[in-house]
Amino acid sequence: MTSLILRSLLLFAVVAISSGNGVRYTANWTSIDSRPLPVWYDEAKIGIFVHWGVFSVPGYGQFSEWFWQSWKGAHRADEVEFMKKNYPVGFTYADFAHEFKAQFFDPDEWAEIFEASGAKYVVFTSKHHEGFCNWPSADSWNWNSMDTGPHRDLVGDLAAAVRKRKGLHFGLYHSLFEWFHPLYLKDRASGYKTQEFVFRKALPELVNLVMTYKPELIWSDGDWEAPDTYWNSTEFLAWLYNDSPIKDFVVVNDRWGNGCYCKHGGYYNCADRFTPGSLPNHKWEKCQSIDNRSWGYRRNMKLIELMDLPTIITDMVYVVALGGNYLLNIGPMEDGMISPLFEERLRGMGAWLGVNGEAIYSSKPWRIQGENTTVPVWYTSKNNTVYAILLEWPSNLLFDLAAPKTSEATNVTILDDPSVPLKWVSTAPTGLVVLMPDIMPVSPGQGWVLKLEGVV
Repeated sequence: MTSLILRSLLLFAVVAISSGNGVRYTANWTSIDSRPLPVWYDEAKIGIFVHWGVFSVPGYGQFSEWFWQSWKGAHRADEVEFMKKNYPVGFTYADFAHEFKAQFFDPDEWAEIFEASGAKYVVFTSKHHEGFCNWPSADSWNWNSMDTGPHRDLVGDLAAAVRKRKGLHFGLYHSLFEWFHPLYLKDRASGYKTQEFVFRKALPELVNLVMTYKPELIWSDGDWEAPDTYWNSTEFLAWLYNDSPIKDFVVVNDRWGNGCYCKHGGYYNCADRFTPGSLPNHKWEKCQSIDNRSWGYRRNMKLIELMDLPTIITDMVYVVALGGNYLLNIGPMEDGMISPLFEERLRGMGAWLGVNGEAIYSSKPWRIQGENTTVPVWYTSKNNTVYAILLEWPSNLLFDLAAPKTSEATNVTILDDPSVPLKWVSTAPTGLVVLMPDIMPVSPGQGWVLKLEGVV
């Protein structure tokens, strides 16, 4: 075990580069948590999450990305029966990898869709809990996308395509644990007193991803069974922040060991689909899948199980008003195609942001996050401007806003037609009544933004 620890430490030393004159972080949470979050992340607001792997081949069950565990770990009846009906006796999960061909995968087409969605960053699955690596990992022989299945570097191809698009940042999802890896199972059986899996698999692959692809975001997962001391999380993050080639701009989340989420790391994911009831005091992100039943693609998904565009816009606006980022997930098919339903939702979100993005990108929470006097309204702010985002069109042309305090400099416009000021009158002691346009502007996302200048 001592030799493994030395190997890990030497690994960090070999890839270290000069950290310049910046602050040095030490391998403890007090120091790691003190690092300021790179500005680009908070300004970006909207990201696209992509779950793609061998699990996309069976493409079945609730949480299809957990198919292997559901079938062979939990022995769930649905997955067991699915395999009995559709595959021969003796068929293994590894056999699915040969069908993961990605023959229609066009990374430039994906990147164009992501750009059209209005997203500013992409988080792509490098490796999920099944352990299959979507890049040619030297530490995952014959269980990676170069050796088996697509026979190409999926991470590298998508990274290159995304980076061609101005304003799009590239990030990677990475699962720390692997359900059935023998070294992980051995460490778990020891009560995590041994760390063979960490030093021979997890850490070498993380460093390899950083050095090879230089992701601007690392979305860690698969941490919850073991403490952060098992994963050597603070040691890795200290190297990442001090000496890695991405130290000045990389962003990480909070999943670095049991008990870490919503407490340590960079921004907070907390639980999947985390939705706080009030304004958090720390930067956070909500990850949400268009398919409400799964992160990976499901061949048996139904339209009623998918978020429609107005629901996506409502969810996104709520998140941003409360200071969060919105990471919207899709699960591509095993052949590399993105479902037209997912594409339609993404392009619809982009069309809405094309009109109303001024109220979203680089915004900050306002002193009042929302009100519901007549219709649901959420507020954001930027510089000296406040944005009131209406999620329903008022039934009365005279629309009341209770929170803003007007001044002689107050000007009100609607982002659908910003060249025409709207008439308004103040109400005492705060608030104003706005005369809305006679005709409701068409908004497929069912959201409209009033731009309020000169209010407090």
